[in-house]
Amino acid sequence: MRVLFIGDVYGPPGLAAVQAYLRAERDNYDFVIANGENCAGGFGITRAAFRTLRDAGVDVVTMGNHTFDQPEAAELLEETPRLVRPLTYPRGTPGVGFVTLPTRDGSRITVGQVMGRIFMEAMDDPFEAADAIVEAAGPEGPVIIDVHAEATSEKRVLGYHLEGRASAVIGTHTHVQTADEALRQGTASITDVGMTGVEYSSIGMRFEEVYHRMRTKQPRRFRPAVGTATLCAVALTLEGRRARAIERIRWHAGSPIPSSHALHGRRT
Repeated sequence: MRVLFIGDVYGPPGLAAVQAYLRAERDNYDFVIANGENCAGGFGITRAAFRTLRDAGVDVVTMGNHTFDQPEAAELLEETPRLVRPLTYPRGTPGVGFVTLPTRDGSRITVGQVMGRIFMEAMDDPFEAADAIVEAAGPEGPVIIDVHAEATSEKRVLGYHLEGRASAVIGTHTHVQTADEALRQGTASITDVGMTGVEYSSIGMRFEEVYHRMRTKQPRRFRPAVGTATLCAVALTLEGRRARAIERIRWHAGSPIPSSHALHGRRT
């Protein structure tokens, strides 16, 4: 099974990059996941943005600490299981923290998300939440867990915690793709899959406002960067619960789509 996980989609340029990439590559994957917590101008998700991702070919959209930035998010989470927020939110929070769905090859896959606690808003224990996702998935079929966290150490330790039990532990949130993809005991991992948005920016925002705030300590409303986006993702090759390969993808919208032999990654 081939699974594509697209990193934090940021604003209209990020949505356009997802559309362009999947227009060419969607048939090469059995299942596609995208983190969409920044796709509505950098702050949360709207119905329109969610529909854009789904129409492009994304099967499941994961969220993060910006889950409820948009007023319609709570209703949207209740309307569809294909929008997954961190399971570490308190009990009674709208939406689901994981979902099991069919793939194009006829098997089933579980996708879940947990949010870290280091340098983040206090949440429930991500280790217990990750265990709950694996347990609910049962003994068979792939399990992909999006670890939305700030600290590299926390993401790596969660990956260690899930070795041999999850198919992939994919880090999101920090918006910079890391070069530490690994395969251990059948579990693929990467500290951060990266951002799908305008690369020449302050992790998605225009430099001007961020620079002003950093230099003067005075508030100024941040605006999403404009321009051509870079898509960051990982391609996973799975065999049952075990991962056989993880490959980093970094594609500048408008350039040729890289062939599989040009990707960076680890294989068994």
